[in-house]
Amino acid sequence: MSQVATTVCYQIDEGASQFTVKAFASGLISVVAHSPTFAIREVAGEITFEPGTLAQAAVWVAINPAGLQLKDEVSSEDRKIIDTVMHHEVLESSKYPNITFESRRTAATKLGENLYRVSIVGDLSLHGVRRQVTLHAQTVVGEDTIRAIGDFTILQTDFGMNIISVAGSTLRLKDELKLGFFIIARRRV
Repeated sequence: MSQVATTVCYQIDEGASQFTVKAFASGLISVVAHSPTFAIREVAGEITFEPGTLAQAAVWVAINPAGLQLKDEVSSEDRKIIDTVMHHEVLESSKYPNITFESRRTAATKLGENLYRVSIVGDLSLHGVRRQVTLHAQTVVGEDTIRAIGDFTILQTDFGMNIISVAGSTLRLKDELKLGFFIIARRRV
């Protein structure tokens, strides 16, 4: 009698998981300008796969953009301005209150005991636009937890977001954003 593989489901731990967004300064004063880094802690979702392989894993992630916070040390006045610009002019968080990622294909290479290099192709819905992106991660699968760390890059214009400039356009943020993630997911019983 053959044994049927069963899938297991891991729920993303919102309190322990985090996304980061790194923007890069350009323009005349970019040498001395601030390239801000933001963190988003409001991350939910799940990862489903067959034990022993991540090759056919399904990943779904939901992020609340209202939870975006500047990580850098700046004055309280600058922090308020940056937060307002990011939420009202770039992300338009009240108009687009959800960011989601849903996997289409997953490829995994086993690097060692419970350690994998994973590439996940999926649809990122951001700012009312849905586009295919590829995430790369190092993933450790434990009996009751999964830990994944990785990154990917997007262009703001691909998602219809405004690229911000200040100081009479002498300081401008580049189109490219580098997104990083650290995900901890716990097995559902």
